[in-house]
Amino acid sequence: MGDGPFDRDAVQSFVEDGYAVLRSALTADEVAEINAQLVGFARGEYPSTTAPQLPPDASDADALASVLAVHFPHWVNETILRYVTHPIVAGGAGQLAGAHLPWWDGATKCMQSMLFVKPPGLPGQAWHQDEHHIPTRDRSLLGAWIALDPATRENGCLWVLPGSHRTGYLYPVRPHGLPDEFDPAEESYGFEADHPDSTAVPVELEAGDVVFLQGHLLHRSLRNRSSGYRRALVNHYMNAWSELPWDLSRAEAVRDWRVVVPTSGTDPYGWKGYEDPPRTVWFRPSE
Repeated sequence: MGDGPFDRDAVQSFVEDGYAVLRSALTADEVAEINAQLVGFARGEYPSTTAPQLPPDASDADALASVLAVHFPHWVNETILRYVTHPIVAGGAGQLAGAHLPWWDGATKCMQSMLFVKPPGLPGQAWHQDEHHIPTRDRSLLGAWIALDPATRENGCLWVLPGSHRTGYLYPVRPHGLPDEFDPAEESYGFEADHPDSTAVPVELEAGDVVFLQGHLLHRSLRNRSSGYRRALVNHYMNAWSELPWDLSRAEAVRDWRVVVPTSGTDPYGWKGYEDPPRTVWFRPSE
């Protein structure tokens, strides 16, 4: 396991609970630097799919209000790419992603980033497991959820079900039928007897805090009921020793998707080289 911001007890707690919070991982200036990129994305200043169609006189606030999330901003923005490899965030990933694996050496790679804007009134996401969307071969998917605003119960912070990752079981999914609370993504179900909602824990954060989420951990967020944004940058990492059987087109599985960024340690598959990412992003619009 590599060096990083967590002590041994915190790493073991992550293995048992499936999540870990790192306070003040980013400075106020670093948070402001990331937030400053969001307006450019919302205004369509980067190549994109499904970019918001804004009137010429739209204000920055209008632009941000049109966006729920931006997927893969690190593909087109050097600032966001720097925060994929941020030494504290990547250092935490290098301690946690494969902490359940004997003899893991801390090598990690990143395959995804997402910028969440979540303006006032926008929905959250129902109970889900990240590994349902991004499969790994060794249960090493890790989300690093970086708060760019205070994340509170009022504005739709994350809720987690501690320990729900332990079996490595991917629960089935179905439509949730609650469009006023959640976005259209399907919800996981079938876990309620072992992990009832009453055991859920809210993860309230200050701007600059990071919560790391194990890929099988059940988590959700609720609608933003505040008058402000709940912005976040989320990076997904995994053990670099695992091949990545992921294909964004969903047309077919691949053995080892190589549109990845090495983030700690040495990539044992570096001899394969890396594929250039598509020079585009895609949006989840607010409506």
